[in-house]
Amino acid sequence: MANALVNRAATVNQATSYVRFSFSFLRNLSTATPTNNPSTTSSADRPKKPKRKKKKNLFEVAQFLPNWGIGYHMAKTHWNGVSYEITKINLYKDGKHGKAWGLAYKDGLPIADAPKKMSGVHKRCWKYIANFKKAEGSLDQIKKAEESSPNSDVQAA
Repeated sequence: MANALVNRAATVNQATSYVRFSFSFLRNLSTATPTNNPSTTSSADRPKKPKRKKKKNLFEVAQFLPNWGIGYHMAKTHWNGVSYEITKINLYKDGKHGKAWGLAYKDGLPIADAPKKMSGVHKRCWKYIANFKKAEGSLDQIKKAEESSPNSDVQAA
């Protein structure tokens, strides 16, 4: 009985050694023939393309500004001369979504007196305007100046 167990263990050891030998032979065979085919070169050998920088939505831009960007000017990247001064932000729990209100500016002048809800705040195209320069005078002063100036078309004969 003990003799049968010893013989059985010996045959199992021989079988595993044959399997190991065959795997090592195949491994050596596959790595022993280096080819210089450009289609089979590894991706580490090729020069890497720079990754495209992921654009940010309004809340991802505002999170690094003091007080979540309230009082700062932001605009979409494709806007020219148009921006919003953030007046209120309603932020959702994840910190990347929410609602925002602001005063719209065009060429440094406010478009309206009251803040309005900003559209497209979740789109990934927002930028912070660091050195925003407001035009001289406010919207009320400009309107008064336009009203007080005499118009030649309106004058009676």
